Amino acid sequence: MAAMSGPVRVLIVDDDPLVRAGLAMIFATSREFELVGEAADGTEVPAAVEATSPDVVLMDIRMPRLDGLAATELLRARRHPPEVIVLTTFHADEYVLRALRAGASGFVLKDTPPADILRAVSRVAAGEPILSPQVTRQLIAHLGDTGATARRQHARSALDRLSEREREVAAAIALGRSNAEIAAGLFVSVATVKAHVSSILTRLDLNNRTQIALLAHDAGQTG
Repeated sequence: MAAMSGPVRVLIVDDDPLVRAGLAMIFATSREFELVGEAADGTEVPAAVEATSPDVVLMDIRMPRLDGLAATELLRARRHPPEVIVLTTFHADEYVLRALRAGASGFVLKDTPPADILRAVSRVAAGEPILSPQVTRQLIAHLGDTGATARRQHARSALDRLSEREREVAAAIALGRSNAEIAAGLFVSVATVKAHVSSILTRLDLNNRTQIALLAHDAGQTG
């Protein structure tokens, strides 16, 4: 995502009016953010995004009519989708993992301190990951290996489309390495690593580094 030229535009999606009100108060404390809209259910998300053009959507994962997972999938299928941060009550939630696979940039717990919520939204708006690969692996391990064989086959097939160096970069991302650390390990420049990351995202039609990490993990490329 390009550098922000103004306040980060935020859309809140949650079926609990008290949660929406609390988040609205948090964003009202900083001029770096603009709350452009609210929605009470996933069914309202497409129209709300169309009307408000948010940079980041804070998405409740469990809603009565259309849940956050389905709404995230709808958003990420758009030509120019906003970033999505999942709101959840639990660290280990199968819906959270599925939302990450669908392209969400990370998740925050609903009891996260206000300053940390603002920091997470700011980082995602700047194109930075907020969910470390280590946390992703813990989430995967906690939830078990349902469908692991099919995912492994899909992941290995996808990685086979990459060059050997791109596969090395993908594996390093899955281990939580920063661009600088990857560059040092591969004896290349940071700019070269960034180019490889961009190429991986484009060639595999992925949205972010978390998806790269998940793919490498599914393929068994994390050591």
